[in-house]
Amino acid sequence: MLEPWGVFPAELSEELHQIAGSVAASRSQSVLSLNGSGHVIPSMESRLDASLKKPLSAIIKEVCDGWSLANHEYFALQHADSSNFYITEKNRNEIKNGTILRLTTSPAQNAQQLHERIQSSSMDAKLEALKDLASLSRDVTFAQEFINLDGISLLTQMVESGTERYQKLQKIMKPCFGDMLSFTLTAFVELMDHGIVSWDTFSVAFIKKIASFVNKSGMDISILQRSLAILESMVLNSHDLYQKVAQEITIGQLIPHLQGTDQEIQTYTIAVINALFLKAPDERRQEMANILAQKQLRSIILTNVIRAQRAINNEMAHQLYVLQVLTFNLLEDRMMTKMDPQDQAQRDIIFELRRIAFDAESEPNNSSGSMEKRKSMYTRDYKKLGFINHVNPAMDFTQTPPGMLALDNMLYFAKHHQDAYIRIVLENSSREDKHECPFGRSSIELTKMLCEILKVGELPSETCNDFHPMFFTHDRSFEEFFCICIQLLNKTWKEMRATSEDFNKVMQVVKEQVMRALTTKPSSLDQFKCKLQNLSYTEILKIRQSERMNQEDFQSRPILELKEKIQPEILELIKQQRLNRLVEGTCFRKLNCRRRQDKFWYCRLSPNHKVLHYGDLEESPQGEVPHDSLQDKLPVADIKAVVTGKDCPHMKEKGALKQNKEVLELAFSILYDSNCQLNFIAPDKHEYCIWTDGLNALLGKDMMSELTRNDLDTLLSMEIKLRLLDLENIQIPDAPPPIPKEPSNYDFVYDCN
Repeated sequence: MLEPWGVFPAELSEELHQIAGSVAASRSQSVLSLNGSGHVIPSMESRLDASLKKPLSAIIKEVCDGWSLANHEYFALQHADSSNFYITEKNRNEIKNGTILRLTTSPAQNAQQLHERIQSSSMDAKLEALKDLASLSRDVTFAQEFINLDGISLLTQMVESGTERYQKLQKIMKPCFGDMLSFTLTAFVELMDHGIVSWDTFSVAFIKKIASFVNKSGMDISILQRSLAILESMVLNSHDLYQKVAQEITIGQLIPHLQGTDQEIQTYTIAVINALFLKAPDERRQEMANILAQKQLRSIILTNVIRAQRAINNEMAHQLYVLQVLTFNLLEDRMMTKMDPQDQAQRDIIFELRRIAFDAESEPNNSSGSMEKRKSMYTRDYKKLGFINHVNPAMDFTQTPPGMLALDNMLYFAKHHQDAYIRIVLENSSREDKHECPFGRSSIELTKMLCEILKVGELPSETCNDFHPMFFTHDRSFEEFFCICIQLLNKTWKEMRATSEDFNKVMQVVKEQVMRALTTKPSSLDQFKCKLQNLSYTEILKIRQSERMNQEDFQSRPILELKEKIQPEILELIKQQRLNRLVEGTCFRKLNCRRRQDKFWYCRLSPNHKVLHYGDLEESPQGEVPHDSLQDKLPVADIKAVVTGKDCPHMKEKGALKQNKEVLELAFSILYDSNCQLNFIAPDKHEYCIWTDGLNALLGKDMMSELTRNDLDTLLSMEIKLRLLDLENIQIPDAPPPIPKEPSNYDFVYDCN
């Protein structure tokens, strides 16, 4: 075993000190341990003026020479923390203050050794090698070296045929077999995650083997998780593999995994279904939706996921949101289809709407009477139905959106809620022309509005978790949603005593009612209906009045002068609040191409506002994270600038995820030193505003966020109202004054009667 040096060369000490970034005011220490030796080398105190321009290979050579180690090219520097990531010329500038590095085997050597070890005839040696491979594969430097040795092919061969070799041993060595396969699949997933190898290179035999792990009952949880993750990635990253996976995996085989109790497995399963749904050709999507309906996927998810006795985590919420969006996107085809006025089948739908509404008034013998008389009667009825074009209502459905989707909704309402439909039509046909709520026009505009609210036709966001449980309670949820809202529109029209000129105003009120009800996340359509009942037009007026009073802006000159005088005080108050929030800190999520495997990191400002402390976390924390547990530091004095959105370095990278609009709106970066940055993606818009405001305040810049503007308006309004209260020289008592005695007579009361 190597003994520690008695004297450590000053030049080497300085260089290692530079690499590790351990800089202190009076006394600093940089440590480097030799892998396997257990010896720690304290550096000598010296001036840290060595240049970082020195090649990394030269630094490693000096360390090896000092330890009398030959073949320095077989060694590398590595983070000594749990990440174990290698230091390279590309990432050396990212090393933070206080980082401890380890001298270890080079990535190429390590990859070569593991490549040989995983082919060992010893089960124990193979298992240990696969475990190490699963851990090291997270590092892109090691991954590249292992892939260069054709390591991916070796792993796929082990999955395809190697597992067969151990099937006979499975009964007596089941735990070992399960762990071995689990580590193999984990390593495969991590290696593929770096995007170095194309997914198109895999054989049908490999796909069949992975699919068999999913289709087989009683499979180990970890193997099932990784198999589902591999299938999802195959479908999303290769059109050819989508077709092959779709042949091997059926919805019926995935359903049992949703009926279990493991939420991770349920999440992975829904993710695979979403991937198959998303990549299916347009002509196949409706067919797939029909299969999902036949297999009662919606009710299974409602029972086993949404209404299960456990909280829904963020990733499950995201997958449910994606499924909701993809389901509603099936409506896009009808939404963008214009009605053909010459198509008799489509015209028959309009005739059916008229028949249901006015059947009692129809003449007993349709053949009697002249053609002119029938046309006149149809025109009258179409006017009562609220169509804009009374002669040829088909022309009302030539605008897209909502196209034929509006007519579909009207027919569904007429057939499945016939009493409500007839009541609305007859009720409005008995009113004066200017006060009638036109059912046809209303239905068309309402359908368009609901499509906008639910963003029909848009691809799912990468970060959104906004699913609505009520849409999983009915097989025709959009149509039922329309039926509730069209009745709301008719009710609001009556409450507003609207005329035809007020049509747009009514639609605005209805949109506000629907949006406010949706924000409460009702668990069922009935609950949504109850929420709307409580949001009458009168209630909307009260809410608007309250908001208007809170945002009231006094424009007189004295008030404006008062505002100008107290605004700096309010801004300082907002600034202190922002800095206090930065001191509390926030947990940020690292986004990668496999969204489920969330990695977290925490950042907070020191109480003296001089240093940002940050570091990686294993899981999302409960409450604040102490400063001493965050290993990295960034002095505020070193910050050069704060950039947001597309200007962020991590948003300039290629990839669909980086181009997502919502992610761009939450991204910001701290630039410091030369070519160094700390990249953030805020958990929500509120945290984004808090952090960008706080960082700008630290740099002495203006806080420009929307949140600051709203807070400033609110606090200014409150302060002005308080100052305008006529309370000067008035002593406010601690207790309310006593009620005065009744007067001796009431002669002063004037009786109007």
